Amino acid sequence: MTDDLPGDPGFDPGSARAASARAASARAASARPASAAPGPIRAGDLLATAQAAFGILAELGETVEDEWTYVTKLVEVGHARLRAAVPDAGARVSSESTAAIDALAAQAGRITDPHRAIDWLSTFPAVAELALGGGGVIVPARPPAPGA
Repeated sequence: MTDDLPGDPGFDPGSARAASARAASARAASARPASAAPGPIRAGDLLATAQAAFGILAELGETVEDEWTYVTKLVEVGHARLRAAVPDAGARVSSESTAAIDALAAQAGRITDPHRAIDWLSTFPAVAELALGGGGVIVPARPPAPGA
């Protein structure tokens, strides 16, 4: 995907920024211990993966000087939301949650445009909350029982 922003010369895959994004993506992917067994893992390990990916986005977004204050506030609130989504770091999480956080982290690692990273900073925590089992999931109302 290419971001066509005014004044943006475009993405250069050989640039230092691209290399930094690739390295940061690798760090996020390795945030969980290598000894983690397949299947359910600890929520704290997934939180570490999400926090690392969010940090990649924050680092990239902070390069936009005109948006620095906005970005730092997004990062502050985002980290708090991610931490709140995992009240018990030792709890086991499903393989579906693991796959969702891994996919989210991988997508975050592909972001190379700082403005796109800022967009992601505002949505990443909500998506991660849902994957981690937190967030405001609304349970559908049940119809009343007959005779009630």
